[in-house]
Amino acid sequence: MIRAGRHHLVRTLADLAAQQGVGIDHYTRLKPYEAGGFPKPISSKGSRTRLYDGEQVDAYLLGKPVPPLPEDDDDGDLLDRRECAALIGVAPDSWKTYKNDPALTKARVEAGGVEHWPRRAVRAFQESRPGDAAPRTGRPRHTGDQVPRDQVPARVAELLDADPTISAATVTARLGVHRNTGQDALTRLRADRIADRIEADPDLTPAQAAAQLGYPAGQARRATARAETVLRARRVMPYLTDVATALQRVGWTRTPAVPDVQHPAGDLVVAALVLDGDQAPAPALVWDERYGWRTASSRRHPIARGAALPSEGDGVRYLAGGITPPPGDVVAALTTTDA
Repeated sequence: MIRAGRHHLVRTLADLAAQQGVGIDHYTRLKPYEAGGFPKPISSKGSRTRLYDGEQVDAYLLGKPVPPLPEDDDDGDLLDRRECAALIGVAPDSWKTYKNDPALTKARVEAGGVEHWPRRAVRAFQESRPGDAAPRTGRPRHTGDQVPRDQVPARVAELLDADPTISAATVTARLGVHRNTGQDALTRLRADRIADRIEADPDLTPAQAAAQLGYPAGQARRATARAETVLRARRVMPYLTDVATALQRVGWTRTPAVPDVQHPAGDLVVAALVLDGDQAPAPALVWDERYGWRTASSRRHPIARGAALPSEGDGVRYLAGGITPPPGDVVAALTTTDA
């Protein structure tokens, strides 16, 4: 967690590398942050992005005693998604849906490219969560969904927490949403949780992980297939983040960019990076697990509908170098007119 009042001190590995005057690739190969006495990360265990307290790091690099972090502050401490989930007693993946609650969206803070929430906001959300007394009416004919679309994942997550065997039909009846809406939310949640279980135990198959979670085989077929796609997306995320960091270093993005990973065709992993710097060579960059990188002509809609492959021309250019070229090669390819 980030202690109260220390948001401005947060540093990423890229920040530490820059502080030492080396590139991030070189820094992560040397791993000086694993030396004895180096300050511990303030990010939660298992986080993809390591975060450090700048005051502690500075003291270590100057050979001074590393100062302890302040005591917990119930109001001001900032928690990442794992810490938020632990605080309210749900699985970490459930937070991906709960965080869409309007109050939590308003309270969200970004540090080092990682979303955090004040502990007080998480507790307030927990106290306001609907319980078993909440209305559970079906969806009347000729009416729209009874639950706003952005609240559906969080509500479905609560139902799945209470009953792993819940069906899409039951979700529809409980929440008053269209069956397709309930089925999609249920599939996504189960897939993410199956992926979480496999990351904890890589020897498991998706079907075995689903069984451990109590998901009936007949209901989990779509989720197990999607879980394999989710796992591929998670494995490539560190690479995509490294590319985003390289693009920021050359000034083509104004803020630390976290790749927007999507599954537009269900079983594909595609990511988009908006290039909003004044000297950026293209409006956006798209990575597709089928072919690698290409430029896009639109910041608003960089990924074509259904992940269709656009033809070159009119701002679209496919970059050579394979599926996962080094970040430096991606930058170099963007600076040439023929890649």
